[in-house]
Amino acid sequence: MNKFYSPTYVEETKIGFAFLRTHTWQHHVLRVAINDLKRLFPEPPPKGAILLDVGCGQGKSFKYLTKTLQPKKIIGIDADPISLELSKKEAKKQNICAELIGADCAKIPLDDNSIDILFCHQTFHHLVEQDSALAEFYRVIKPGGYLLFAESTKYYIDTWVIRWFFRHPMHVQKSAEEYLSMLQQQGFHFDETNVSYPYLWWSRAKDFGLLERLRLKTPPPVGQRDETLVNAVLRKPW
Repeated sequence: MNKFYSPTYVEETKIGFAFLRTHTWQHHVLRVAINDLKRLFPEPPPKGAILLDVGCGQGKSFKYLTKTLQPKKIIGIDADPISLELSKKEAKKQNICAELIGADCAKIPLDDNSIDILFCHQTFHHLVEQDSALAEFYRVIKPGGYLLFAESTKYYIDTWVIRWFFRHPMHVQKSAEEYLSMLQQQGFHFDETNVSYPYLWWSRAKDFGLLERLRLKTPPPVGQRDETLVNAVLRKPW
């Protein structure tokens, strides 16, 4: 397990760190989220974008982001030096040129209005200083640029399986509605067509969707359930 510690970020457990290398994470979580986010754009994603991956971890997102959004440049930020080293190896393996920076999401060392697309996938719920991080996201995104936000909500983070195997700052966890309100208050623009609430098997910790797969139970519709995931494509106004 890596030994990095930051008062503004709760790192993955040893189990969590290993899970991020699995096919399940990469194919069924990361790939699915990126494809869903692309679908939520109000117009075709900008070509030749400068893309910032905050909390890039082990760099497993790079190949999916490159294939799906075709950015001109990827910048990866992570506070953990071991993760950054793994990201470097992953970028080399995938033949992707990525600039990697060791930094905290609450203090991003990039210029104002310098990023076309900011990708934040399953990172925000690890952050203690969420308000500061979100303000930084807004600062570095160009006017007209996009925030791609994909998060698990408190209804998933607070389940037995996640509490058993992983560790998070529980006092900052939020519902889907609370996350969206926070994003709107920061100044990002979006409407209901730019938001989705995936109801994936891995996010239902009680039975992992088994009863539904066996057709013994019908999943409740949006608006009649506690959402466990929220994906959103938000725009910084011009």
